[in-house]
This record gives sequence, C-alpha cells and structure tokens, in this order.
Amino acid sequence: MISYALKHPEKLGEALLEHVEMLIIIMLISIIIVFLLTMLSMYSRSFAKSIIYLFSIIYSIPSLALFAILIPITGLGETTAIIVLVIYNQYILLRNFIAGLEEIDPSIIEAAKGLGMTHLQILFLIRFPLSVKSILTGIRLATVITISMATVAAFINAGGLGTILFDGLRTMNIYKIWWGTILSAGLAIISNIILIQIENKITRIVHTN
Repeated sequence: MISYALKHPEKLGEALLEHVEMLIIIMLISIIIVFLLTMLSMYSRSFAKSIIYLFSIIYSIPSLALFAILIPITGLGETTAIIVLVIYNQYILLRNFIAGLEEIDPSIIEAAKGLGMTHLQILFLIRFPLSVKSILTGIRLATVITISMATVAAFINAGGLGTILFDGLRTMNIYKIWWGTILSAGLAIISNIILIQIENKITRIVHTN
C-alpha cells in the first residue's frame, strides 16, 4: 500500500487538493447563504419554520438522486456537486444558527431593547456573539458531512478523493480503495480537530469579553 503511494504521489495529491478546494468553495457559499437566510428568519418565525422544513425535505433526498435531477440543467462536473452540497448544508447550518440565536435568554434581548438598540444591533451585537458556540458547531458538522458527501460526487465527474476510491472499486484495486478511504477519513478527522480548536478559542474569547 505504501509502495502505491510512493509510485503515484501526484495522483493522490491532486485528488486531495481537488477535494479541499471543493470543500472550501462549498463551505464559503453555504455560510454566506445561511447567514442571509438566518437574518431573514429573525424577522419572521413562520419563515424560519418553513425554510427549515423545506431544507429538511431536500436533505432527506439521496445525494445521487439530487445530482441526477440537476445534471440536465447544470451538467456533469464540479458545478453540480457544489450546488447540491450547498443546498444540503443549509439544513444543518440553518438549524444550528437559528437554534443558537433563539436559545438566548429573552431578558437579555428585552434589556437591549430597553437601551434603544435596533433589531440589527441586537442581532449583531447580542444574538450572534452569544450563540457563537452553536453557530461554529453547525459549521463544523457541515464541514465533516461535506467531506464525505463530496466523495460521492466523483460519480458525476466532480473530481476529488472519490475518483481514487471509485476507480479502485471499478478496477478492484485494493490499494486505490484503501487510499481513497484513508485520505477521505483523514481529511474529515483533521478538519474536525482543527475546527474544534478554533471553536474553543473563539468561544473563550467571546465569553471573556
């Protein structure tokens, strides 16, 4: 197995870089969209419930089925994978973002209103800082899930570590299967550890301030 890695470091490295690149793009787009949806949700509870319910239904659809639905529109490749995974992330992120924002003690919000703070000021200066733990947990969960689901995206020529894994399954090459699995799992574990460290540091900073 080691000999395969030594003979084909460029293949493994390229697939890993493709996976990381896709992950970064997906998470950036996902966070921007969920941030906007969260702001809208804070103005309307009915909108919040409706949008979470909608994304929960979409989340229940198998990824390959959603890929198949979008392929006639966006074609095979990375674009379709990014769109599908961004949509999947909304349920995880939105649920954590809204849960964190709504768990804040109502007396704190009332006190802020009493001081004359606007809705946006309360959202950015009170709600977001106090719910940072839940928000970062959502981002961490979405990141790990995206890494695993992006592997499946190799079925639609999106690249990434799934190409090694599925090529190994197709050719019955045990070394490719092992390396595709190890690198995918390793990336998920390392990402999780890094994000936990970031989450703990940011939470500590917010609480001390």
